[in-house]
Amino acid sequence: MVYLNGWVIAAAAASTIVIGFFWYGPLFGSAWMKEMAIAQDFKPDPALLKRSMLLMIAGAVLTAVVLAYGIEISRPSNWKADGDAPPAIYGLGAALFAWTGFYVPMLLGSVAWESRSWKWFAINAGYHLVTLMAAGMILALWR
Repeated sequence: MVYLNGWVIAAAAASTIVIGFFWYGPLFGSAWMKEMAIAQDFKPDPALLKRSMLLMIAGAVLTAVVLAYGIEISRPSNWKADGDAPPAIYGLGAALFAWTGFYVPMLLGSVAWESRSWKWFAINAGYHLVTLMAAGMILALWR
């Protein structure tokens, strides 16, 4: 039986929001806005901002739940077997598999079909890799 800790899932989801604030703010915000053709002085409508934040939180929680489940089912001890590796292996492994198998192909599709730049791809792919690894480590180490 796999048990998912709600507090850990909330912490993992919160980590993606905190990382996103810095990633799309002081670190790569200007470059990302340029690649998205958004004016530097753009101020979103408060109602749209609220909706976007709620959708982002829902997506972060969903990702954390699926990542947590993936981490837990990969542990041999959950299958009544011996030989668990260090927890970090499961967190980083699940994050890397999710990123490589789901995020990168989706972002490549945006480059191919939406004419997004490779710079846009690198900014977004890097964000997803970092957030998945952070969430994976939180979920694997704090059970």
